[in-house]
Amino acid sequence: MAVESRFVVIRQGVEVETFMDKKAADEYDKMLDMADNLSEMFEQAPVELSESIREELSVYLAQNREEVLIALQAKKAKAVSNKAVVKNEKILTKEETSSAVSLKEDSEVAPEKPKKAKVKASAKAKTAAA
Repeated sequence: MAVESRFVVIRQGVEVETFMDKKAADEYDKMLDMADNLSEMFEQAPVELSESIREELSVYLAQNREEVLIALQAKKAKAVSNKAVVKNEKILTKEETSSAVSLKEDSEVAPEKPKKAKVKASAKAKTAAA
């Protein structure tokens, strides 16, 4: 017999969602708490919203809380890595790098043949004499 642990989020006596791990269930429950708080705030707003619109908007904002915090300037956006790539002695920006990679993928480029080492005539003579 197999044993499974399930975590159920219950709101107002109704099972809302079932999760297999506690962390996901806790995150979902927290999101619903935020949505409830937002809904209460919208209820007192001077703009009249229907209950279904208020609920949808509240859930949307709670699900996208990181972007909302950035929009409200309460949190800084994550810095995008702008690492430069050196190609043919030219430093490319991130945008140039991605376009160069896509151009390379689009075109049929023949693989380079390995270069043979050049040996000087004097080195050949020394090797032959030995």
